Amino acid sequence: MKVASSMTQRTLAGLVAVPLAVALLVVAWASPLPYVVYRPGPTLDVLGKDAGKEIVQVEGHPVYRDGGQLRMTTVSVTRPKTSVHLPELLAAWVSKKDAVYPWDAVYQKGTTDRQSEQEGALQMSTSQDTATAVAMREIGQKVPENVTVGSVVKGSPADGVLQAGDVVDSVDGLAVTPDNSDQAVKRIQQTAEGDTVTLVVTRDGKQRTVEVKPAKQDGVQRIGIGLGLDYDFPFDVRINVGEDIGGPSAGLMFSLAIYDVLTPGSLTGGQPIAGTGEIEPDGSVGAIGGIQQKIAASDRDGARLFLVPKDNCDEAVGAAKGDVRLVKVSTMHDAVQSVEAWAKDHDATLPTCGGGA
Repeated sequence: MKVASSMTQRTLAGLVAVPLAVALLVVAWASPLPYVVYRPGPTLDVLGKDAGKEIVQVEGHPVYRDGGQLRMTTVSVTRPKTSVHLPELLAAWVSKKDAVYPWDAVYQKGTTDRQSEQEGALQMSTSQDTATAVAMREIGQKVPENVTVGSVVKGSPADGVLQAGDVVDSVDGLAVTPDNSDQAVKRIQQTAEGDTVTLVVTRDGKQRTVEVKPAKQDGVQRIGIGLGLDYDFPFDVRINVGEDIGGPSAGLMFSLAIYDVLTPGSLTGGQPIAGTGEIEPDGSVGAIGGIQQKIAASDRDGARLFLVPKDNCDEAVGAAKGDVRLVKVSTMHDAVQSVEAWAKDHDATLPTCGGGA
């Protein structure tokens, strides 16, 4: 009798446990998880056309459209408010081309889809201006630059006083230039509590003097603006890409495309080349996210040379790259030299990610 009773208890326990386990599995399978999935996105030849219009448009300077491709690369990333479930994560984990990151490693708490899109659009616009300036300087053009108000935080001390686009001429008597903009920020941060800071700005061609009282945020005096750069271009260059593409990582490829269009001959030797990298005002190339997915996308779309920011090289060598050659670049000038050398000889010695040449 005792044995039968014991078996009955085990049977009952099993009968109860199995449905519970199934229920837990179903919940885990269906519940959203705090992760973001990166996948190879589309690539776009910035020497070509988008929606029937040339992507690089120039007025006031001769243009040369001599063939070849310079493909900017993108990553398809799940949006801040998109739910990611276990099946999708498992598929991404086993994929050689996809990647999974914790949500808070990609987005800030409270970020909405709309905020993410707006930030990406602003970064894209800034990268296009910087790319244009770097390309013009590469061909020997002088491009003066000014420090501007890049953004104004709503509800901050500067809201309603300063506007995005205002050229910042001085801060408390300090003449502001691109080389000392960090000193201007320090002057604001060092303003005594309760005091005002005086700024001279130029708006719509007219200079004006304004006073703003900083407020403490995270223990630091701030007025709620972000500084940016505004360039005085000697002629007009516009980059025509769709609004669905955002972020700063196409800067290098924009700069190379503008350079190619402004100079005779095909920079690429008529070949398809891809790459990525944020472009800085001094021409240096900064690291970006999703490098492995971008390399996989370039292989899929036929490129055989990929320009990699030097700080992304260690990660890049692990990409599913097929026959793509990974070339390390530190500056836009480096990239021009490497592309020209490769166009003449695909076996040319070049700075390569992972060592070798």
